Amino acid sequence: MKCLVNLEKRVRRFYFYLWLKWALYVTFSSLVFAVLVAAFSTLFIYCNQGCVTLTPKVYMALFKIFQFWFALAWSVTLLLSLFLSLKHIFNRCYAHFQLILFTCPDENKQREKIEKIGYGDLVKVWRKWFMLLIWLVGAQMVIAFIFMKLFGSSLSLFEWFNIYLLYLFVLIGGYFSFIILSAKCKKVKVVKC
Repeated sequence: MKCLVNLEKRVRRFYFYLWLKWALYVTFSSLVFAVLVAAFSTLFIYCNQGCVTLTPKVYMALFKIFQFWFALAWSVTLLLSLFLSLKHIFNRCYAHFQLILFTCPDENKQREKIEKIGYGDLVKVWRKWFMLLIWLVGAQMVIAFIFMKLFGSSLSLFEWFNIYLLYLFVLIGGYFSFIILSAKCKKVKVVKC
């Protein structure tokens, strides 16, 4: 019995460390890409307008332009980061467990562990994982919307929902998606290391 409790703790720790590394990677890469796109767009607009003298009003206008482009860019860079991050969760040992990616079994061959994972190996797994993540985020949105309606908020869905809240839902859903993915996808398995 004690052995099962220890195993359960290690598995929970594995999923937490896996999620934490994934969340940090997605956060860092998506924010860096979004800041670069927003800064480039702001600089382009500033130069296109003739590089006027920088005054407090111009600084405020540039900041508003940066904010606008940052929200748009983060929506796209988040998707890119979600795809890129999936490669980094495999074949890494956390709490004596690791997530392994296998090849698809052929008629005459057994499935084999993929040692060096490329992005082409991840397309099918990413589609399954991304659809799972969409369902989890959608369920969180429904729960949040019901919660807001129960406690008297008169806001509609699109008044309170933005990229920042979506990102929070993606992070929460990401944790549960790794647990479900390893159980539902035949190409993914958790093994001891």
